[in-house]
Amino acid sequence: MIKLYDQTQVMKASLMRRLAALVYDVLIVIAILFIVSGIGVLINDGEPVSGALYKSLLFLSMFLFYGYFWTRSGQTIGMMAWRIRVQTEEGYSLSWMHALIRFFMAAVSLACAGLGYLWMLFSNQGLTWHDQVSGTRVVQLAPKKKN
Repeated sequence: MIKLYDQTQVMKASLMRRLAALVYDVLIVIAILFIVSGIGVLINDGEPVSGALYKSLLFLSMFLFYGYFWTRSGQTIGMMAWRIRVQTEEGYSLSWMHALIRFFMAAVSLACAGLGYLWMLFSNQGLTWHDQVSGTRVVQLAPKKKN
């Protein structure tokens, strides 16, 4: 379900926050890939698994991790820790199509030696390649109010 997020007290997320959240998430993704690979080895009678189908399954597993969190709350576990959220330019939660485009373009951003991420330092709006192509942006959330 697409929802409109509260836009009060949000600002552009810094590159450092985004990269820190990515590090957290990569650790979780590695664990997921180990589990998927382990299941593959079990199904393959204890033999190592390889090939295009296996690699596609690993890629799909990564997309499902990011897609689920991005479409559900706009925040992966790493993003929750660093108080950042991905949303559309209009402030809505992501659709699965937004998530798919963002995921593939983020892979391109990383594959180009991280240039897609560094681009935000030179962009007037502070957007990465995958932000621009997918029509999304990452915002930093206001600190939680203490009672």
